Amino acid sequence: MKKTLIHGLSVALFGLALASCGGKKEKSSTTGWNYNDQKWGGFEKIDYEGQATGPNLVLIEGGTFAMGVTDQDVTYEWNNVSRRVTVSSFYMDETEISNTDYREYMYWTARVFGETYPEVWKRTLPDTLVWREELTFNEPLVETYLRHPAYDDYPVVGVTWNQAVDYCKWRTDRVNEAILIKKGVLNVNPDQKDQDNFNTEAYLLGKYQGSVRKNLPDLRTGGERHVRLEDGIVLPEYRLPTEAEWEYAALSLVGTQAASKDELITDRRIYAWDGNTVRYQKRNKYQGKMLANFRRSSGDYGGMAGALNDKSFTPSPVRTNWPNDNGLYNMAGNVNEWTADLFRPMTSSDLREVDNQELNPYRGNKFYTNALDPDGVAQLDSLGKVMKQLVDTTSTALRDNYKRPETFNYLDGDKESTVEYRYGLSTLISDKARVIKGGSWADRAFWLSPGTRRYLEEDKASRSVGFRCAMTRTGSPEGNNDNAGNVFKTKRKKRK
Repeated sequence: MKKTLIHGLSVALFGLALASCGGKKEKSSTTGWNYNDQKWGGFEKIDYEGQATGPNLVLIEGGTFAMGVTDQDVTYEWNNVSRRVTVSSFYMDETEISNTDYREYMYWTARVFGETYPEVWKRTLPDTLVWREELTFNEPLVETYLRHPAYDDYPVVGVTWNQAVDYCKWRTDRVNEAILIKKGVLNVNPDQKDQDNFNTEAYLLGKYQGSVRKNLPDLRTGGERHVRLEDGIVLPEYRLPTEAEWEYAALSLVGTQAASKDELITDRRIYAWDGNTVRYQKRNKYQGKMLANFRRSSGDYGGMAGALNDKSFTPSPVRTNWPNDNGLYNMAGNVNEWTADLFRPMTSSDLREVDNQELNPYRGNKFYTNALDPDGVAQLDSLGKVMKQLVDTTSTALRDNYKRPETFNYLDGDKESTVEYRYGLSTLISDKARVIKGGSWADRAFWLSPGTRRYLEEDKASRSVGFRCAMTRTGSPEGNNDNAGNVFKTKRKKRK
């Protein structure tokens, strides 16, 4: 059966309907009590068939790989020494976020908050002045690159890490709101203003009701209830990928496995494709064409008239160039991409002492909890978001798995580490430095290798940096054994 983003709601309604019409009841294997039966207390168990695929996402099946440089370290920085790690399955955007995608976010924010909180809308604005430079004539791009329809499908640039994170949060809410609308739980409500706007977390906590069309039946009370996390209907949050996820997805080593699928990777990859060249090698009409959008040499951004190599002097549309074996476009070149990680030079000797570092490595955790009023109830801020606060250190003092709410410098400058990290004295890398990956239209081929890494301050923007989103895969790492559908899917444009 082909699933869609809303299949979970259909399953939930079917299960509840079955209980109400007296059909055969599923029983608990440990207590013998009926599930989904109001007479037996109304405990609900969903016949869940797996997480559906969100808009523009591709499932990346997790696995182990050698993370780090795969080519000569020509910069001699030794900031990404190769080490074996494992990444759990996750979803990744098929493309970079485009100008159209980002303008939709700007439009929604202006419509909902612009009248009362204009500063909120202003925080979404990309820095279009990134195109300006003293000795170049890029002034037309200052006005046109973000807004002109000719650049609708080009990757958004001039966006800071902080803005990218905010976009991911906004996208989570819009996707989940659309899911509930399309199955008739909520009505379309374009008149949301200020605090009265759909927020996934607030909705799941019962702090936001929205324009209700028809809620789910509540087997405990006999009335109705809103959708809960336990229903498996709403999707996890969109977020920036971790550095390990991004690198793993870019390498797409699934394409190098032997046909027998016996855990044998036949080739190590330097780039997001096979071989040690940036040109298409198969004997057909594309032979010799560039596989990515990058700067080939000094002064050569696109080739010669009549024989343009990557057909782009600046960024190219998000679905140009060849996708890798995971089906992801422009994981090399076009624009560098923000990742979630805080940048630190790899302190592998320390990190290898921590067993969990080998599974889903990530630096940059801040652990939050809901801010509660004196009655222990979660509160919303003026924008309709659940208010947060850092975990209290008194509550973590007796824990073995973590001791502090903010772990930026864990084993890298704190009292437990063997290295000294003092910004302004021993390093220029601050707590705002975030990892960027992938290379861009303005970079040489060296930076196209997924193992290379650089950083940019989280409140800075660049004309060569964009982003794409990721999402955690819950449950089975292999997917749903079918072509998980997507009710928002649109027909793809052919590669140009």
